[in-house]
Amino acid sequence: MHYGPFKHHSTNHQGVSMPAKDGNTVLVHYTGTLEDGTIFDSSREGSPLEAVLGQNMLIPGFESAIIGMKEGDTKTITIQPDQAYGDRLEDLILILPKEEIPTHMTPEVGMLVQLAAESGEEFEAVITDINDEGLTLDANHPLAGEALTFELELMEIKK
Repeated sequence: MHYGPFKHHSTNHQGVSMPAKDGNTVLVHYTGTLEDGTIFDSSREGSPLEAVLGQNMLIPGFESAIIGMKEGDTKTITIQPDQAYGDRLEDLILILPKEEIPTHMTPEVGMLVQLAAESGEEFEAVITDINDEGLTLDANHPLAGEALTFELELMEIKK
């Protein structure tokens, strides 16, 4: 679904744009880059991101940057790992012994695999090494440990 910019304006009675706050549904265009300038994600080629503020739908630093913006506002922010996807945790580097590798699987470095914890909760991990002992898997989020820079444009605050 495509939303044109400024389809519905959130204004007070004087016609002044109101700042975004918790509970608002917002449409935001963004481009995310790493410290070296590599773009890791962008909404610019498609529809803006739609999210409800205050519902833990967004990483904390991204959401707090939107709070207080008005329709049409732009800003560039850098979010440290603790306000993004967290630090890389060594506890999330796992070894899967060779005998536990499913026989139908042809593992390759970089392959994303689905795993189940003892609790039954499913999670993803990336194969980072294959050796005679088995597989090394990294279950950290791919952007864990990274400072993320976002160019933001608040397109719309829905009523």
